[in-house]
Amino acid sequence: MNFNFTQDQLDFQDAISSMLRTEVTADSIRARWQNESGIDSAFMQQAHDLGLNSMLIPESLGGLGLTAVDFILLAEACGEVALPEPLVESVMVTTPSLVDILDQGLGNADVQKVIDGVLAGDVRVALGHTINPCINYADSADWFLLPDGDGVYLLPKEAVTLEAKTSVDPSRRLFSASFAASDAYLVADGEAGANLQRATLNRGALASAAQLVGLSRGMLQQSVSYTSDREQFGRAIGANQAVKHLVADVAVQVEYAKPVIYRAAYTVGVSPSRADFAVSHAKSAAGRAGLLASRHCMQVFGAMGYTWECDLQIWAKRAWALAREWGDEGFHTNRIHEWLLRKNALLGPEYTFGRGSLTDRAKAG
Repeated sequence: MNFNFTQDQLDFQDAISSMLRTEVTADSIRARWQNESGIDSAFMQQAHDLGLNSMLIPESLGGLGLTAVDFILLAEACGEVALPEPLVESVMVTTPSLVDILDQGLGNADVQKVIDGVLAGDVRVALGHTINPCINYADSADWFLLPDGDGVYLLPKEAVTLEAKTSVDPSRRLFSASFAASDAYLVADGEAGANLQRATLNRGALASAAQLVGLSRGMLQQSVSYTSDREQFGRAIGANQAVKHLVADVAVQVEYAKPVIYRAAYTVGVSPSRADFAVSHAKSAAGRAGLLASRHCMQVFGAMGYTWECDLQIWAKRAWALAREWGDEGFHTNRIHEWLLRKNALLGPEYTFGRGSLTDRAKAG
């Protein structure tokens, strides 16, 4: 089996990465902090015109019909530039959840209407989950997909009450959301609702993991550039072995995390509600890489790395936030333990990329 990305996937990554590096800079991120909505509307329109919003929507519904594997490299690229807008969450988590509702014959007429609005670029949907008490950019959403017990509700913004919260990352605009549960807005309940929420958790953790790898890479690039330019005692500080070890440790952690994330993207594409083990492995590895990168790169920059004027703090604060979003390392390590300690856990190389590791679990357990 060929585990490499296709040339089309790599070319699309190059094109999107080039656009992101041009449009999303430290200065433009700071400008968003002064913007009432915190969103660069021109950038979001450009991303929509490039087809990002429709990538994971099936062709039968008017989308491009691609998978999480096709988008995972783009999610990393968004993390690498510390993109403030929740584009990755929208594409990888919210939209697939709406598609799942349609595919399973659940929901109401609003679901199709909302998907059509997403495809047209006119509608934004915010998604909540019990593991995340706050929703990023909830104030700019037109619709909300929110849980209550095993139920999942699709609500217009008029039916939701928001309360602003503060984040360590000034690019994040967090709100808690509350609503009155009503059958008029119910789109899934019981086992179907629980499975949707499980799939949502796995997609959300995967989205965060991919961005964490990108953030780590972004911090690493800034550190390498700084250590090459900054001189002390007549030579670049990057020539010192202690500094080399700091950045090398980060590079190693990033390389360890990448294949784990790609495997998780494949697993989510096969069965998102049964991808716990792969996604938790990815989130744990990416979280460790992100936190290590923020710590070591701050050390490379010295005390100035913590200052408001230094660009590095933008990436570090995002890593701190995403490392805990959709479950921290402890939560995901526990899920890995639960899977490994199952009496009939399907372990071994034959299950690494085989569908049997997903579809036969119930029979084996």
